[in-house]
Amino acid sequence: MESGALSRAQQALVRESWQRVRGDPVQHGTVLFRRLFDLDPDLLPLFQYNCKQFASPQECLSAPEFLDHIRKVMLVIDAAVNQLENLPCLEEYLYNLGKKHQAVGVKVESFSTVGESLLYMLENCLGTAFCPDVREAWTKLYDAVVKAMRHGWDTLPEGD
Repeated sequence: MESGALSRAQQALVRESWQRVRGDPVQHGTVLFRRLFDLDPDLLPLFQYNCKQFASPQECLSAPEFLDHIRKVMLVIDAAVNQLENLPCLEEYLYNLGKKHQAVGVKVESFSTVGESLLYMLENCLGTAFCPDVREAWTKLYDAVVKAMRHGWDTLPEGD
């Protein structure tokens, strides 16, 4: 993972904007996942807990197990923001996270939809503060995270 993926100015924009989001991770994470299910309803069956299939996105978004998943996703984003100057230290963790996502049936292509959902959530939370420079900084950070996670796919054949 490239440590110089974001300029110092972009790192500052990410940190400043994240400060406004991190205070309520479940609320903002729910916005992210609601948007994700709106963009790609076919992702809903990937989320099962105790063999329970959710009948609707709303049922999923209100399940305590799924709320735990939202917290974990927001913690991963928080870790990336906290390690902006040293993103390579997250490489092994993200690599393993990529393998884990592949094992449960997530396709690499879904990460572009997750990225769109992340940007939507940030825009929803930040309002007019979500300017083009902030969007670009977050896009660069997300691309670096996904690149590291994709290495998990590269080591396993599809379907394993």
